[in-house]
Amino acid sequence: MPHSDDLLWDAVSGLSRFAALLTMAELGVADHLADGPVTTEELAERCQAHAPALRRVLRELTSMGLLRPAGTDGHELTERGSALRSDAPHSLRSSIRMLGEEGFWYAMGNLPETVRTGKSAFAARFGHLYEHLAARPEASRLFDDYMRARAVTFTENLAKRYDFPQTATMVDVAGGKGHILATVLRANPDMRGVLFDLDHVTEGAREYLTGEGLADRCDVVAGDFFAGVPAGADVYLLASVLHNWGDDDAVGILRNVRRAMAPSGRVLILEVVLPDGTEPHLGNDLDMRMLAIFDGAVERSSQEYAALFGRADLKLTDVIELGAGASLIEAVPS
Repeated sequence: MPHSDDLLWDAVSGLSRFAALLTMAELGVADHLADGPVTTEELAERCQAHAPALRRVLRELTSMGLLRPAGTDGHELTERGSALRSDAPHSLRSSIRMLGEEGFWYAMGNLPETVRTGKSAFAARFGHLYEHLAARPEASRLFDDYMRARAVTFTENLAKRYDFPQTATMVDVAGGKGHILATVLRANPDMRGVLFDLDHVTEGAREYLTGEGLADRCDVVAGDFFAGVPAGADVYLLASVLHNWGDDDAVGILRNVRRAMAPSGRVLILEVVLPDGTEPHLGNDLDMRMLAIFDGAVERSSQEYAALFGRADLKLTDVIELGAGASLIEAVPS
């Protein structure tokens, strides 16, 4: 087992490595190296960067295994580094850029202030995350790309591992552009869908679902889940929704779903579920981000979700691991 000091220093060094990774993503280094090795001077010209400063970052990226030396003062992409190409399948470039976005960077850097006050320093400066994104179209696009890339593994496994009612209607509550809903509908050709989200999101959702050939099987409805959700469906999916809210707000959302659902309906919560033990887990890392960005947001254990369900006249019936740290939690009327 690594010495405790090694673990601490690795965390300290991780900030520098992420900064180098962010620089690679922001400057499009992987795109500029896509056709083969390039010297530092030529790469700096392509990236519109300062060559001596870029050379130092390239040295760090090489030590991380993202680049390798090529000729005299040249560099080329490794297979790992190719994941930051914009055209790579499931590219990570937008995800890295999103985590380095001004507000996200500020949030994590000011976590000590958030913990001192119990109020998000990010929210105090930038407002609610979704208001912040709505006012910044480029950041909003990066966030959408980040959420889609993060969801690839567990979305595909959701369609494979969960037994959806074949003729059901599913409401994707706060479903964004509709990537998860589209995956489920493609895997279940007799199902219908309803994409429910805020008004400024729905136009993009209509375009995406139409482009996926699903417009005739999916309605797009604008609204606020604190006021209510579309009624009468068989399945209600809340993917990465409840962790954005404190317990009282989360229960309010679930109660609205409970009132709207068909008598034999079910609720599916797609979230990272915290482990019962103290081992390292992605959920703990995400919980720091939720703490930093939102007032009241929190990752939860299965027992904590069960308690929320109980307050909303629901009961937990199953937890299915989906990979990439995510789980599907099923609840039905109690």
